[in-house]
Amino acid sequence: GRRIQLLKGLPATSTVEENSAAGVSVYNFNVTVSPSASGGVAILPTIVNSNPLTEAFDIESKGGFEYRVVTTGNPVLDYETMPKSFDLQIFVEDTTGRTDLNILTIQVTDKNEDPVFRGNMAIQTVTIYMLEGTPPGHIYQVDAADPENAKLKYSLLPATAPFSIRESGAIFSTKEFDYEKDPHCYFLNITVTDPDGLNSTKTVNVNIININDESPYFTTKQRIYRIPEEQSPGTIVANITAKDPDDEDSPSRLFYTIQSADRHFSIDPVTGVLQVTGRIDRDALPLRLHPNISLIVQVEDSPSSGLGSEMEITIIVDDINDNPPECNPSAFRKEANENTTPGTFLVDLRGYCKDIDVDPSNNQFQFTGLSGFGSNNFALESAVSGRLLMTGTIDLENPANPGVEVYTLTVRVQDIAHPNYSSKYPFYISFHNIIYIYIRIKPVNEFFPVFSNLSYVFNVSEMTKVGSSIGRVHAIDEDWPLSVITYSIVAGAGTRDYKNIFWISPTRGYVRILARLDYETTQKHIFTVQASDQEKSATASVTVNVLEVNDEEPVCSPNFFSLQIPVTLAVGTNINGFRIECQDRDSDPRSFRYFINKGNENSHFIFSPSAGSNTSRLILASRFDYESGLDTNWIYNLHVHITDDNLVSARDKPTHLVKTGTVTLSIRVIPNPTTATTTTPGFTVVTKRENLYSPSAWYVPFVITLGSLLLLGLLGYLGLLLLTRLRTRCPPAGRAHGTPLIKAPEKKKPKKEVVVTMTKLNTVFDGEARDPVTGRMYEFSTRSGARRWKKSNEPLQPMLAMQVTSSATDKSGQGTERAEAPSKKEPSEKRKELTAAMKPAATPSVGQSETPGQAGLRLQKQKEESEDR
Repeated sequence: GRRIQLLKGLPATSTVEENSAAGVSVYNFNVTVSPSASGGVAILPTIVNSNPLTEAFDIESKGGFEYRVVTTGNPVLDYETMPKSFDLQIFVEDTTGRTDLNILTIQVTDKNEDPVFRGNMAIQTVTIYMLEGTPPGHIYQVDAADPENAKLKYSLLPATAPFSIRESGAIFSTKEFDYEKDPHCYFLNITVTDPDGLNSTKTVNVNIININDESPYFTTKQRIYRIPEEQSPGTIVANITAKDPDDEDSPSRLFYTIQSADRHFSIDPVTGVLQVTGRIDRDALPLRLHPNISLIVQVEDSPSSGLGSEMEITIIVDDINDNPPECNPSAFRKEANENTTPGTFLVDLRGYCKDIDVDPSNNQFQFTGLSGFGSNNFALESAVSGRLLMTGTIDLENPANPGVEVYTLTVRVQDIAHPNYSSKYPFYISFHNIIYIYIRIKPVNEFFPVFSNLSYVFNVSEMTKVGSSIGRVHAIDEDWPLSVITYSIVAGAGTRDYKNIFWISPTRGYVRILARLDYETTQKHIFTVQASDQEKSATASVTVNVLEVNDEEPVCSPNFFSLQIPVTLAVGTNINGFRIECQDRDSDPRSFRYFINKGNENSHFIFSPSAGSNTSRLILASRFDYESGLDTNWIYNLHVHITDDNLVSARDKPTHLVKTGTVTLSIRVIPNPTTATTTTPGFTVVTKRENLYSPSAWYVPFVITLGSLLLLGLLGYLGLLLLTRLRTRCPPAGRAHGTPLIKAPEKKKPKKEVVVTMTKLNTVFDGEARDPVTGRMYEFSTRSGARRWKKSNEPLQPMLAMQVTSSATDKSGQGTERAEAPSKKEPSEKRKELTAAMKPAATPSVGQSETPGQAGLRLQKQKEESEDR
């Protein structure tokens, strides 16, 4: 566009105060547009750059063509820490393409701000702790600052508080505090003020801490206590009390402890309650000899290292008759084979029992109360002897037998004399102990394991996950009790690649797979399983039928291919004769379906057939349209998906997996060298692309230079071949104005109908070139592209050198760079003009001049037609 004065009121300078909130107006300006700009503004006024860089400003519309610059609050302007001036570059463009760019300078002005506290006072309320009796002196330093670096003044309220603050912000106490007489807490309001009167206030709390200087004393007078043995934990023995002269109203500040080590008693550290915490057994040492327990109780006015006092108390433990007869062991385990002879001796209980009571009247005991399920098969010889005998015959397989493998018997061992308890313990009637006797009847293994089926058949999908359970085998043993059966695989269960592809649970008989099953490799597996009770065993056959599942992906050839097609390729053409062939180990060839999943911009490409065949061809579905801008991509990277879900009938539609194969195609569209150049008047947009690289990448210019030299050598070789061919085909110099002699190809070319629209323009011909077919010179217009034969009497000008450069594709695969010709005309326009002369055209009407390209191609066409005839 053209640079026009569109921004009214710019350039200009404005000011804004620091700490301004978002949305504060800084400057207003207008936009003037051309009368022909019916649409108004195409690009609204925009801040395209700032110096220094900032996002603190934005542009808002006030309606119509009025705008204002406002603050955004991101970041908030600060005079002390940020730049004090910003240059904003404002850009605008109207609908006719006119643009304007001007600068608005914004200066940030200073504003007096409140003083601020620093350190701990800036983020929290400061609390100061002072011990009572501390001499007057410095207790805290206040840290504050003024954003403008002005000198600050400190003050303290209330003024009656026994504290003061100095000009440096140091807080001092003015007296020695007594916790019992003075307040325990002071709240000081510290205010800092700048010379303009702006101030900030924070609170400082001062807490006075009490100190301990008096020892507590005991108020409990009793020193000796009596308790019976075997008291339950938690039984209260005594309640020890004390007082502290420092704080008579707060007894909870006293802490009680037992200084002497003792596991029988504990004292509550707050209440002083002494209670039983462990079993007290007078019949055990050391209480069996010394039943008195001495405790040293201490009271302190702090948990540790406080002032305290000590007191000794004595606890006498009274004995009771509390020991029953004890048997060690108290449980006996014996074995007896089934069908054991009645009267067989099993165990003598008396040799394992005793009573630890000292009094002989309390250590006599007897055996009574033989009980338990099946106890009728056993008996005690006498209550005094304690000998256990077997009285019946037990056969585990007998249906009349209860089927018990282990008999649990109980025998009560009881004191003969009753315990001498006082009325305090009326719930004790007799004192006894229980002996448990476990008699295991050892079975005899008489039967073999038997499988529930002679053979097992499992149908398993080939997609079953490794480790999945596919079935269960089960066997039983008629022996009683039921034997533990162990399962194992003894034959089969392997393939060529795997030694074992099946596993069986040794205890439950579940069969699992250890490797993936493949229907295409093996459809059936047969192996043998064994059930064993450690002595006898049995076997069964297991057949695993593998069920086919669609688990194979289509495999297509080729799976990657690169193609090149001209931009004028006819719709419906099989591109380069390309086709893909697909195979699938578990799908019918008619089940394939083809679709382009990615890269098919504007749907130019399709596959035919799209389904129902294992081969398909790539077809051009629609023509390319680069002139109107519909198409911009010259390289298409197609991702083709081939699925195997296209079944012939709807009733066969699969409900299982669908597999997809992938083919990648790279298609480069070759631009037509005869594409006409538009001559519609208007402005030209020139896009310049630069490839930037790091200076450290020294190899980049080397590779580019080497590639350019190779390309130039190839082009020179091709040019030499073309020149040799032209000399053999061109007519003699004397027949320059005649029909060119062009040798017809061996095969007949199909006739092509070409329609060319001719536009007659008053053209200025400012360039000249030589026709490559006839060798004649012609003139052309560098603006419109029109051509005409040069008159023979006009002097010949040197032939313009046409420089051909390889297209440099940027990262997106588009964009080219070409060198300029000496006529200062765009290379793309020159190439289009030169190729337009070679493009077939209709015969010019009467009164119109024939262009050089039309004449040359007309002569060539006439020669081809004559040769065809």
